[in-house]
Order: sequence, then C-alpha cells, then structure tokens
Amino acid sequence: MKIRTRCRTLGPMLLLISWVLFAATPSLTAADETNATPIDYEAGFYYTVKEGDTLWDLSQRFSDTPWQWPDLWRENKQLPNPHWIYPGERIRLFRKTEQHRVSEPPSKEIPMAAPQAEASTPSKEAQPVIEFLYSNIDQVGFIRKPAVQPLGTIIKCVGDKRLISKGDIVYLRYNDSSSAEAFAPGTRMTVYRTLQPTDDPKSITTIGTQHLLVGLIELTKNEADFAVAKVMKSYRAILLEDLVMAYDSKKPYMPVVDSTQGIDGQIIAGENHSKLLGDYFIAFIDKGIQDNILPGQIYNIYKQEKATVAALKGGVVDLERIYCGSVFVLHTEQTTSTVVINHNIQKITPGERFQTP
Repeated sequence: MKIRTRCRTLGPMLLLISWVLFAATPSLTAADETNATPIDYEAGFYYTVKEGDTLWDLSQRFSDTPWQWPDLWRENKQLPNPHWIYPGERIRLFRKTEQHRVSEPPSKEIPMAAPQAEASTPSKEAQPVIEFLYSNIDQVGFIRKPAVQPLGTIIKCVGDKRLISKGDIVYLRYNDSSSAEAFAPGTRMTVYRTLQPTDDPKSITTIGTQHLLVGLIELTKNEADFAVAKVMKSYRAILLEDLVMAYDSKKPYMPVVDSTQGIDGQIIAGENHSKLLGDYFIAFIDKGIQDNILPGQIYNIYKQEKATVAALKGGVVDLERIYCGSVFVLHTEQTTSTVVINHNIQKITPGERFQTP
C-alpha cells in the first residue's frame, strides 16, 4: 500500500457522505392500492478512482483517517486486491455508524496553499466528484400541478388479465386523435396512475397530483383507433385504465451538488403512503425548482424539541433541533421534489421537517 500525504479541503457536501447506508431494500409498512411487492435495487454514494489513488488515500479523504481502509475494502467486494485499484473503477463509500448528529458546517475560509514554483499556477487537484447511484431512477414518481395530460389509456390485456405484468401484450386507446402520432412502433412509454396522497400532512389540493409510475411498455403496432404494446417492465402491478405518457430515460448516477442555503421545509408524504419512512423509501417534499432545489442535493431531517414553560406567554419554547436522518433529491417539479431517505436514526413520518445541512 503506497502511503501519500496530501492536504485536502472537503466542503459540507462531502461531510454528508459518511452518513449513508447502502444496498437496502425497503419493506412497505402500509401497502399501496396495488399491493406492491418490494423491489430489489442498488443505491449509495460512489467515487470514481483517479490515477494515483489508493484505498489508504481514499479512506483519509472520506473517513478522516487512513486506517479505515480495510473497512473501505470490505465494502467493495469487486476489488480482489486492496493494493491495486485502477482509474475508472467506482468505489462505494460507507457510512461511519458512530456519527448521529448534524455537524457544524466547516469554515468557508480558504486554507493556505502549499508553496508552488509560480504563484499563478493553479492547483491540479480538483474537488473529488461524488455520485449517488439509484438504479431504479426510472420508477421514481412525482407530484405535479397541473397533472400530466396522458397520451393514452390501457383498455385490454391479451388473455383478459386484470393484473398486468412484464411480457404481457396490451391494447391502448388514444387520448385524442392527435396522440396517435406519438405511438410509432418501437416507441417506449411510461405507464402511470394518478393518486391523492391520503397521508399528506397538508392539503394535497394546494400542491398537486401524485403520479405513481407502474411500468414501461414498447409499442409494436398502431392502428386508426388503438395501439398494441408489450410490457417491458412492471414496477408494480399494472391495471386496466392505467395511463401512459412519454418515457423520459434518466441516468442512475447523479453527482452530489451543494445544497441551497436557508431551506426549511416539510416532508409531504411517502410515495406508497407509508406511515413510517425508512432507509431508501421514496417521499415528496414541499420545496421545488422555485426554491432552487436541484437533483443531487442533500438535506437533513430534524425533529424540533419543545418545552412547556408556564411562566411564559404562549407557554412553549423551541429547544434543540435533533438530527434524525437525511434525504437525497432525485427529481424536482416547480413546487415539490421527490427524494429518497438515504439515512435515518430515528422514526421518520410524513410531516417531519428538513433543512439545509
């Protein structure tokens, strides 16, 4: 193992990486209306190896001590030899289990640079790029106002099946005559249904309509009054009268970016209306594009401790904000965003608050 000493500056964004859990499969605490079964997927934070990197150095950079390199190796079983890692390989970063509270943001002061041959020569060492992997990104729904205008509707499945799944052949009715042009053979479309979240702590009518993505189809034929398609993927059971919209392919790796300062918002609901939200559950928050929320940002979930003081007018005093988890932003709309719970150390429920780290 080659040992090298470097001076690196890590921003608040990178300090959050140590709170992440990996490769978890959520089990629903409250079944949604289709009785969905849990879906296996991979999720977590990754770093792409650069020339000259070693596990010793990466442990120093992301775990504050080089001596945790064996733990880093154990988290990356794809590496047969810890002494040989190669540029382009992705290294999964692991969570330090002893960290449970919000850290104060590091000083924004720029540290003194090491002497260089020429004062004008910039440092060649760039800030490390961390990416978040969410392999099921195409399954992530959203809340939008107004709702998406569907291109068509599933009206029948070959064999008269009522619960439609991968490999089935379905017939679709066009939403209107102009929609027929979008149904060219070979075109892929997302199957979805609209829901009214029942566990929303605020009135969903003031926010938008939940769009639950349930599958992916590929068109095989289009006629004057209907189209035929094959179900390529079923994220949940697909039903008759489910809707279709244009398919928007997304990359599963998303770079981690700085969070917007001064954000303080609320978790609206879980995607499957679960009463409890655990690691890698999907949820919706009440901040979006108009609040400068971006995919790739991380926000801390907190509980506000209070105390009743009879001598004071009003009787209630806000105490400490207790960190209980964090969310990673996957998708944004104008006034809402879709997030994944990437860490929790306390019970998280719809209605919890979140803030800028």
